[in-house]
Amino acid sequence: MKIKIAFLATRVAGSAALVVSSTAFAQSSVTLYGSLDAGLGYVSNLHGSSAYIAEQGTLQADRFGLQGVEDIGAGRSVVFRLESGFVTTTGASASSTTFFNRQAYVGLSDPLFGTVTLGRQTDWNFDWLGSVSTGQLLGDFSAFHPGNLDGLGSTLPVQLSSTVKWKSASYSGLTLGALYGFPGAAASNTNGRTISFGANYTNGPLRLVAAYSEYRDRLLPLSNGLGLTSFEGQTLVPGGSFNAKQVRDMGIGGSYRFERVTLHALATDVRIASNGGSEHFRSFDGGANLRLTPAEEVAAGAWTATLDGHRWTQFTVANVYSLSKTTQLYADLMFETAGGGAVANTLGIGAASGGRQTVVLAGVHHLF
Repeated sequence: MKIKIAFLATRVAGSAALVVSSTAFAQSSVTLYGSLDAGLGYVSNLHGSSAYIAEQGTLQADRFGLQGVEDIGAGRSVVFRLESGFVTTTGASASSTTFFNRQAYVGLSDPLFGTVTLGRQTDWNFDWLGSVSTGQLLGDFSAFHPGNLDGLGSTLPVQLSSTVKWKSASYSGLTLGALYGFPGAAASNTNGRTISFGANYTNGPLRLVAAYSEYRDRLLPLSNGLGLTSFEGQTLVPGGSFNAKQVRDMGIGGSYRFERVTLHALATDVRIASNGGSEHFRSFDGGANLRLTPAEEVAAGAWTATLDGHRWTQFTVANVYSLSKTTQLYADLMFETAGGGAVANTLGIGAASGGRQTVVLAGVHHLF
């Protein structure tokens, strides 16, 4: 349940001769919202042995936030969002150094020119490409691609501080977007400049999306996220990050909704450059969702990804049953294989000791 607080903002202009000379009223609202998700899981091979685990944030990331809008007339408004991620199973913050670690921005919206926001925000790869991926459409964070290198998954690996972001109005179903991130921003995994562009076209049941982002001095989780021990001639420290001088992340995808079935497909290419060399992380992703009843949906998806001679492939089957508009039960089965010297490493779970890993997750998700 979302809680909305409406209030009247009053502006008073005074002078020595008059107590009140003019008064203007603007309608505003603030919404408190959030998501809690926790469950249990089984992993066939976690660092060499089977394991039962407590899991969180599978269907949706655990978070709470405040979102506000103020009507300033002529269809224009002031908008803001403050959002923080946390871990339901422990109660800990998702970041030890940043309270509003997911998003924190304020901006202006105009019905003709679109919306401009400033602050800590996500790029268009997350906003639009992620929306047609197996991970998001099946409702399973662990079904996103290895290491989340293409930024389609959780906001925490793709957060960008000190950004300016523009989203256009819809022109016959076409929406455009651009983002610029200033270098040297604190609490960001990109130390240099960031640029990001996106396009989203929607026409009835058809949706097409495309995005291009470029980052300078970006930290990538190649050791813990992909299980690699070296990359581009550098030895990777376990649990550490690889500092890429330049990362170019692009992709294109879409979905089509029939009466009860939604089909989706996506391709991404991430060029990682450092020390005079470069490698491409490429992924191909697709699947289908079937609405069995108004309350129940089953889905299946698969992707394959390659990097520097290594390959990962994953198949996912998911079932979501809605107890209400705000509460769902879910059960997911994932099977991942790896080749070319890589190890299976399901996102958010941990690495196997070899090239195969099966994961079963089940839990409850609640929105408020």
